[in-house]
Amino acid sequence: MTRYYFWLATRSLRRNPVLTALMVAAIALGIGAAMTALTVLRGMSSNPMAHREDRVYRPQVDNWSANQPYDEQGNPPNLMTYQDSMALHNARKARRQAAMFPNFLAVEPANPEVKPFLATVLFTHGDFFPMFDVPFLFGGGWDRQSDDNNARVVVISRAMNDRLFGGADSVGRRLRMQGEDYIVSGVLDAWQPQPRFYEISSGAFADVEDVFVPFGIGIEKELTSSANNNCFSDPGAGYQAWLASDCIWMAFWVELEGAADAARYKDFLDAYVQEQKARGRFPRPLNNRVNTVAEWLAQQRVVGRDAQTQTWLAFAFLIVCLINTVGLLLAKFMARAPEIGLRRAVGASRKQVFAQFLTESGVIGLPARRSGCCSPGWA
Repeated sequence: MTRYYFWLATRSLRRNPVLTALMVAAIALGIGAAMTALTVLRGMSSNPMAHREDRVYRPQVDNWSANQPYDEQGNPPNLMTYQDSMALHNARKARRQAAMFPNFLAVEPANPEVKPFLATVLFTHGDFFPMFDVPFLFGGGWDRQSDDNNARVVVISRAMNDRLFGGADSVGRRLRMQGEDYIVSGVLDAWQPQPRFYEISSGAFADVEDVFVPFGIGIEKELTSSANNNCFSDPGAGYQAWLASDCIWMAFWVELEGAADAARYKDFLDAYVQEQKARGRFPRPLNNRVNTVAEWLAQQRVVGRDAQTQTWLAFAFLIVCLINTVGLLLAKFMARAPEIGLRRAVGASRKQVFAQFLTESGVIGLPARRSGCCSPGWA
């Protein structure tokens, strides 16, 4: 009977191809809009470090002004000062720790056919790469000794390696930036965490930086962050005053052994802040955090309310399309009352009549689903 109902459905739909096309288009448009919005929301709300959720944490300390909280929700600042980042890094209370800030450096290619250009650079510590499980195509990161000595080594992205070295293994080769030579220690494999959780101040959905450079070199060159530099008071004149100020401009991450170790690290943060309070800093009440990546992304509202609202509106639009299609089908079926009466007179049950029209509705839904789910958003 199913094949027979399918034959009846296709025959019925061919009687009015314009109405059939209108119903298919309405459902397809609704599905396409809903799936596109859902795909965008899913991409924005993903957690690139879900496989290390119990190991990678973002510490926060509240060094902000006594006169006002950092934000309306009472969260601590989303970045750290230089002195706090260095104090926590040098304390070595975590298995791994890395401070970081972004900037730009001019790259001077050895190939005269490639013009000099500005590269996005992340100044960070060598623990960055194993902590975030960064994949390498060639080589690897640098060690702690290179951090301590401000060694002129770099890790470059795969795109940068393709641009400068034609995709070949460039480990050990020289890369000249700002008039200095650096040795390539590693080339990243394909790595584009979305959102870019580790440094969202310069764009949560921006591309991974072109070059990674030891943290101390950025301080040696007296650079600041090219993203956010926030102060609640005058930092004073000169770079050393900037470093000693309570201005926030650095991201700081640690790798711990799990929730119990995170609680221990939180106690360490509290003790550190109490010590700084005795020196006249941290005027606000204790408000330290040790966030997982998921907690950090939620706190920073990486997924904006606009994206969530857009998704709800898209699904509401799909419901409206379905209701309109149901209305058209209902009008069409009611116009076939004589045919239904004839079928009932020759012995067809209500269940069989219902199955016939349900099959016809499904025949309309199948091409609409295929059209909607093959939209660019779904792909």
